[in-house]
Amino acid sequence: MLNQFFNPKGVALVGASSNTGKLGYRILKNLVDGGYKHALYPINPKADTILGLKGYKSISDLPETPELVLIVIPSNLVLDVAKRCGEKGVKGLIVISAGFKEAGKEGKDKEEQLKEIVKSYGMRLVGPNCLGVIDTVSNLNASFAFEMPPRGKISFITQSGALGTAVLDWAVKENIGLSKFVSFGNMADVSETDLIQEFGDDPDTNVILLYLEGLKDGRRFIETARKISLKKPIVMVKSGRSLAGSKAVSSHTGSLAGSEAAYDAALSQAGVIRANSVQELFDCAIAFAYQPPVKGKRIAIVTNAGGPGVMAVDAVEAMKLSMAEISPEAKKDLMGVLSSSASVNNPVDVLGDALADIYGVTMEKILNEKKTDAVLSVLTPQVVTQIPETAEKVSSICKKYDKPVFGCFMGGHRMDEGIKVLMKNGIPNYLFPERAVSAIRSMYQYHTWCSSGSGRIVDIEADRESAGKIISAARNEKRETMGDIEGRAILDCYGIKTVKSFVVKSAGECRKVLEKTGMPVVMKLVSPDILHKTEAGGVKVGIKTIQEAEAAFEQILKSAKAYKKDAKIEGVQVQPMVSGGVEVIVGVKKDAQFGHLLMFGLGGIYVELLKDVAFRVVPLSDLDAREMIGSIKTVRMLKGFRNIPERDIDAIADVLLRVSRMCVDFPEISEMDINPLMVMEKGRGAVAVDARFAF
Repeated sequence: MLNQFFNPKGVALVGASSNTGKLGYRILKNLVDGGYKHALYPINPKADTILGLKGYKSISDLPETPELVLIVIPSNLVLDVAKRCGEKGVKGLIVISAGFKEAGKEGKDKEEQLKEIVKSYGMRLVGPNCLGVIDTVSNLNASFAFEMPPRGKISFITQSGALGTAVLDWAVKENIGLSKFVSFGNMADVSETDLIQEFGDDPDTNVILLYLEGLKDGRRFIETARKISLKKPIVMVKSGRSLAGSKAVSSHTGSLAGSEAAYDAALSQAGVIRANSVQELFDCAIAFAYQPPVKGKRIAIVTNAGGPGVMAVDAVEAMKLSMAEISPEAKKDLMGVLSSSASVNNPVDVLGDALADIYGVTMEKILNEKKTDAVLSVLTPQVVTQIPETAEKVSSICKKYDKPVFGCFMGGHRMDEGIKVLMKNGIPNYLFPERAVSAIRSMYQYHTWCSSGSGRIVDIEADRESAGKIISAARNEKRETMGDIEGRAILDCYGIKTVKSFVVKSAGECRKVLEKTGMPVVMKLVSPDILHKTEAGGVKVGIKTIQEAEAAFEQILKSAKAYKKDAKIEGVQVQPMVSGGVEVIVGVKKDAQFGHLLMFGLGGIYVELLKDVAFRVVPLSDLDAREMIGSIKTVRMLKGFRNIPERDIDAIADVLLRVSRMCVDFPEISEMDINPLMVMEKGRGAVAVDARFAF
């Protein structure tokens, strides 16, 4: 519990000041003006009173122990004060002061010492280098923000204090209510995951917002967020999406699995809604905070202008929602009310001369429709438009129905009064239809995620001991990669069907091997120094005679030497040619934040060309595996299309779950590709043709 930061019994401010230009003055004034109900202790060795409050020289001089202490003094003095707080029995510290790890090595060392002090006394710490904490429920403004936001049901966590001040200013201007606000700065102790856990159990928070630049512990964040998301929505915007600086990797999976792919996969599995901008973050926030769930994708639009209505329809279709059907009964009723020139289809256009009563009646008819899941109310400021009156009508009618309604009162200052009425009554308003529909889509996606459940982790039988011996042998030899032969042996240990193969050392050995394999065959280079065999001319397919095989052997060796003169050549692999399947890829890349990232997509040589792939974080549930398969654009090739037969999707899911378990058992695997995995017709399974590992 972090109650000491949100409803503390007593607050002290070390660095309080009567100088209006100092942060110590601004923070104390915020505490006083915010209406905080418990004792306030300004600490400044040179002041007897500040803002009418008795001043104290140090923490040690306080008549009682405050639960929370704010520190806003030079960083070189912070450690001593933190020790005194610990000795006094303080439960929580908010260190506003900068000059810690963001300031270089000396500052980083100082921050480590601060963490040790906090830990040794059992305190908790927000910061350092932060804006502070606000709780509108307890009237606590322990920050240097300029104003206290209005009270509401949104809690906001930010890694950037500067962005936090902008958001607070916006919340005040737009009258957007917040419950709690935390700027945690360097995140030396209290993390975004601790705060999500806290707000997840907070009855005064309906939706949790985050602005992050990175996660302290990706695995813990996802585990916690998955649990909290089932209770209330979490919406997050993350900066730093650029791929600049990503290191070179050897596998197909590694080249495609950037850090953003990991974030997208992890957040999706945890039910976290990822916003693309701060604007989108708050568009979602006001929707979730004020409206009931969007339980379906059928959207009805009521408008007084044709153009904006069409824009809204375009947005609905672009975001893969659907337009609700208006029943014949409702259409008949509307025709009795509206002008003959009005449209009673969806979007329902009441025309620009419709007054508030007409608009209100139309909204009520549409809200009463059983096949409508959400309603978008569009209004533009035309000559006779009764703007605040229409907003009052819409607001009063909405209270009769447990159905989500969204406003799109478009325009400038003329719309202000109407928008204020909507927001006062809990109807979120958006300047443009696209923003409103985007928020509706996020609400629908969240409801779908909550309804679908998280699936189950399937128990996999495997010969872990044999797989471990293969991996240990490679690592003992200081090898960072493992080729197809050993790779397929590991797959065999995990019950993944592979193609039988033989290695020949000379062209003359081909005849004996071909008698075992039959024709046609595939021949592939075996070299630990050449992973991408196709690029090196090290793969020959469709070989039907012994003569072709002998010639292919010689050509493969010649091409390999031309590709990499000093490559170690161990021979040529001969495999029966697998035909009749669709090539897919299953791969693994270990991510620094979230651990193993599993990839699935169209395989063969086209994987990096098409980049039609899906990612999930290990361990996979059975539901995750199915969703991966269904999320690629080319899934129709697997489900059957025209004369292409349906493929064995159950077999793909089984392989994904087995690879997931392999990664759990052997965390030292850094990269892995099965490429291709040949997927046969439904009921005939899938077979791994080629595999490679990296450690």
